[in-house]
Amino acid sequence: MEPVSADTSARAADAVVAALEARITSGDLVDSEPLPAERDLMKEFGASRTVIREAISALSTRGLVENRPRFRPIVRKPGYDAVLQAAGKVVPLLLTQDGGIRNLYDSRVFLERALVREAAVAATRDDIVALREALAANEAAIDDSLEFYRTDTAFHGTLYAMRRNPIYPALHEGYTNWLAPHWERMLRSPERNRGNYLAHKAIFDAILERDPDAAEAALSRHLNAAWEYVRVTFDLE
Repeated sequence: MEPVSADTSARAADAVVAALEARITSGDLVDSEPLPAERDLMKEFGASRTVIREAISALSTRGLVENRPRFRPIVRKPGYDAVLQAAGKVVPLLLTQDGGIRNLYDSRVFLERALVREAAVAATRDDIVALREALAANEAAIDDSLEFYRTDTAFHGTLYAMRRNPIYPALHEGYTNWLAPHWERMLRSPERNRGNYLAHKAIFDAILERDPDAAEAALSRHLNAAWEYVRVTFDLE
């Protein structure tokens, strides 16, 4: 038997990818459920184990499956979070480049400045309630740095959710996941937590007063101070 060429294997994998992608998109393969077993896919497509694994790797790169060692891949229906998940494989590499962390952080600051301005103008009663609850949870966690970090993230996440556009929460999740390895290494204390809580409260108060300029200024002060702490901690430019 003649060996299968790399080109033939790649074409076979592409055909499997196209078929499985169509089934994921249509809902035939259910979101958050495992893919069929590897041997079942080999039988269904008449393909080798190598071809099936190449196809699953390609689907993982596209964010359509979550591929974990020793577990069957999990279906991820296409969505903005899948796009960010796929990008997440590349972003950590970009962060190792000169200015990479600062560039990503600057894009976050730029977006959140716009979000707080919009919130000050257009936040609904339900938005204000959600933001107030997030702020209260943040205050309650001041003495617990791990919980404070979670509630800090949730407070900012509420600003992204106010737009009722799935792109923004996906972006927030991306920023959180991409920057977390750096943020989690920073020393925290109740005193520092309280300062961050007061910065969140200043943002909330400005939104409550329907003052977009004050909201943007409070947000900028908060994130610029946070960056300065990161910069000094990691000796960044």
